[in-house]
Amino acid sequence: MDRQQPDTAAAGRAVSDGSGGSDGSDGSDQDVLAVLPRLTQLSNVLTRGRLIERAMETAAIHVDRPAMSVLLALHMTDRPLRIGEIAARMQVVGPHITRQVNELERRGLVVRVKDPDDQRARLIEATPEGAAAAGRYMRTVVGWFTDALADWPQQDRQNFGRLLGRFADDLTSHLAAFDDQPSSG
Repeated sequence: MDRQQPDTAAAGRAVSDGSGGSDGSDGSDQDVLAVLPRLTQLSNVLTRGRLIERAMETAAIHVDRPAMSVLLALHMTDRPLRIGEIAARMQVVGPHITRQVNELERRGLVVRVKDPDDQRARLIEATPEGAAAAGRYMRTVVGWFTDALADWPQQDRQNFGRLLGRFADDLTSHLAAFDDQPSSG
């Protein structure tokens, strides 16, 4: 068996022998199980393949990964954000973002600006240099993804984007429900 392809048969046996999944009575466990090895493979490509680090190196950006995530959050919204908004988008706690913002501010990649709706509050805004860095990073990653999908028919690319977005949204909502439940420990 190719090392890059996880053993879907073994995973299927785990569900059917009761060691994983739910009752499997409607076959949906098998459908999901067929996707899990590919999700693991994709996760490995994105994390162990050091995609973020390689893209930052290619784009000549010298910040750490969490700081890059802050720049990207600002870039993707194309407007200044409060620390809490950045934290919510990144699904982390505010103090973590504050540390990253302080470092990005020290490097001249972001600035704090007055919130027009609340003069006591501050928003975080990318400087022209920070916006340019985020733009270089995005062009690098988008270029790699575009190259990977170059041989796909347009309809397949559209379906992939639609279904991946739907899956990410539904899984995020489903898992967020766990955060609302009291812990059993």
